[in-house]
Amino acid sequence: MYTATKVAVLVLALVAAGAVTGQAQNNATVNVTAAVQQPVVVLKTNDLDFGLVFPGVNKPVTLGSASAGRFSVTGAAGAGVNLSFAVPTNLTSGLNQLPVTWDASWNQSNAAGGNNFAPSAALTPATLSGTGALFVFVGGTVAPTVTQVAGSYTGTVTMTVTY
Repeated sequence: MYTATKVAVLVLALVAAGAVTGQAQNNATVNVTAAVQQPVVVLKTNDLDFGLVFPGVNKPVTLGSASAGRFSVTGAAGAGVNLSFAVPTNLTSGLNQLPVTWDASWNQSNAAGGNNFAPSAALTPATLSGTGALFVFVGGTVAPTVTQVAGSYTGTVTMTVTY
């Protein structure tokens, strides 16, 4: 009987241990997806050229003209993008400076006109076309003084496009 009691106690201990570890469980899963967009590609298609400039005579280049600067952007169709620019306040020739003000516009058809904005603003929202295209025009006006030193004045406009 003594052995039967030991066996019974052992069985009860094992049943009790099983009851503690046999709790109800449940779980679920979620699917994880990511849609990688087409990268944004920015190309310069035309340099901005003020041409011949004379002391004391402001010289504009209008948006959409043959002398205006142009960028071509491609990316995900219909996506919203932000345009940001680094533009100089002066063109330079050695230590000499030529003041310049800036105009810009964007559209989806590569034609003159569109959505005008100041490229010196922090960010400009734009939308790529249904085929993923966007065109940006850059113009402005140089304002030489009457004593402007002769020379070849240059500068750089950098446009950054982000989704």
